[in-house]
Amino acid sequence: MWVWVALFGSTLGVSGHVAAWHKGMYCLNGTTPGVDDGNTNAAVQPLYQLEESEWWFHHVNECDMFPPTKGDFLELPANGEFTVELAVNRAFTTLSYNGANTAIFGDGRDHPGLGVTRDGKADGDACISDPNIHTQNETMAAGTIFAISYVSDLTQVTKENLVVFTALYHTPWRRLATYKVPNLPACPEEGCICAWGDTGDAAVAPGKPPVWCEDEPGRCVQGAKQMVFWNQLEGNNVQVSGVDLAGEPKAPTYNMRMGFADGPQNDIFAERGSANPTFIAPAPTPTLSGSAWSKTRGISTVFLVLAVLLLQIRL
Repeated sequence: MWVWVALFGSTLGVSGHVAAWHKGMYCLNGTTPGVDDGNTNAAVQPLYQLEESEWWFHHVNECDMFPPTKGDFLELPANGEFTVELAVNRAFTTLSYNGANTAIFGDGRDHPGLGVTRDGKADGDACISDPNIHTQNETMAAGTIFAISYVSDLTQVTKENLVVFTALYHTPWRRLATYKVPNLPACPEEGCICAWGDTGDAAVAPGKPPVWCEDEPGRCVQGAKQMVFWNQLEGNNVQVSGVDLAGEPKAPTYNMRMGFADGPQNDIFAERGSANPTFIAPAPTPTLSGSAWSKTRGISTVFLVLAVLLLQIRL
């Protein structure tokens, strides 16, 4: 079974471009056949007011047609953590030029005054546009998430089975971002890269669309939640209007304004014992079951940057 993992970036401005980078992602090398483009930003190009067939998995620029190298994957240790790089271009990650252009932030610069001084802000603009994260400071960054879907192929991924399993408040901000993993169940033997380990026995429940609940916490959706899909011609699962408690126009966030707790989402599971039973005998090194291999791909929207990764879980 394939495991889909998705990172949803924070609320950004119209020109905000950020994605999660890892060797297991779709269009890591760009979208030109046979070319390894170390300077690509194909995975972070924003999508705005598109048909669902275009923005879903970033099909508009065929990012979904360029899978990763066979065998590349991101480890998701149950009850552990993993780190990805949040950047505006592959050139500013360790995946290009031997990391020569990496820095504290995802545009290849250290920005010592970012969020405190005018560093990174255009004249008269309160939001940071360099790097292109469009927040005023770290505390106002609206959060990012990863989501997971236990299905066998891309065509089976739906909004309902793509469930948020971890959130990281106050991101995107620095290049390196570390997410915590709840007690996820293991993949079936026929499709995962697995090593012996302790995993959950409860399946991930179907997700429901989150709702704005800043001013009424009792309205927050409990349990498994979908990612936010917003500001497209069709396929939106969230609607917001008016102003928030700070008097600013409402925009979806990955924090308690939309019912997302910081860290692993431990309320996403069905009853104990509901996961498909899986047993992989202990081995000194991880083994590849069947033809399973890692995949990832990126999606961006004008306000929500989404990098969707199809990955093998190593548990």
